[in-house]
Amino acid sequence: MNSAEILELKKLACKARMGAIIGTYNAKSGHPGGSLSAADIFTYLYFKEMNVDPENPKNPERDRFVLSKGHGCPSLYAALALKGYFPFEELEKLRHVGAMLQGHPDMKGTPGIDMSSGSLGQGVSAACGMAVAAKADGRNYRVYTVLGDGECEEGQVWEAAMFASHYKLDNLVVIVDNNGLQIDGKVEDVAGLCMLKEKFEAFGFGAIEIDGHCFEDIEKAMNAARECKGKPFAIIAKTVKGKGVSFMENQVGWHGVAPNEEQYKQAMAELEQQLKEIEEA
Repeated sequence: MNSAEILELKKLACKARMGAIIGTYNAKSGHPGGSLSAADIFTYLYFKEMNVDPENPKNPERDRFVLSKGHGCPSLYAALALKGYFPFEELEKLRHVGAMLQGHPDMKGTPGIDMSSGSLGQGVSAACGMAVAAKADGRNYRVYTVLGDGECEEGQVWEAAMFASHYKLDNLVVIVDNNGLQIDGKVEDVAGLCMLKEKFEAFGFGAIEIDGHCFEDIEKAMNAARECKGKPFAIIAKTVKGKGVSFMENQVGWHGVAPNEEQYKQAMAELEQQLKEIEEA
């Protein structure tokens, strides 16, 4: 990946963050913090890693993606819009009655969404099912899922991890958005969850820990996942909740609160300045 590609990914990720702010502001509800922390991951997946085509969103050979932390969908929707699945303006209707983009992903109503999600802990199981199906059908597509670190407190995550290891699902990549915060506070205070890399390794995964905002790191992890044979792969992506908006960064209060008009203007001004700096780099 050359410097021009990295700059393009940075621009797209910044625009995805802007989309998340636009969406949650217009909805007057939603989850900006965890949307912003995962924006770089979504951007890399849809613009570099995954074999997907918005012109043929149901292609049986496409790679699959499951957003297990479904509440983080505003920046996922923005990435899908930037990719061409639907107009970017749809983000202004986020969570509106009858709109395409609901508060959690809906596979029946939104192009590009492979799995409805939102009940925490279930996404890895769904992704395992897709990965098993690929092997049973002799297809080569890969399956990716993003979950939160607080979500890893759910027992079903580890039941699915055992399943994935047992069935040698080396076409499955589990990505943890490890921003350290959940709705009730710091993850370490709520459940003392730590050593996620070692935990996944103990369940039979290949695993790596990276900076989830560094595209070189993300690429290194994705390459390692492809080279890992005979077992699933976990990427522990260290991120910052609220990344890109100064007053949201590392603030647990922005887990599920939408910005008001003043906050919206400040957030957009900061992101527009970042975009300008990237474009001038």
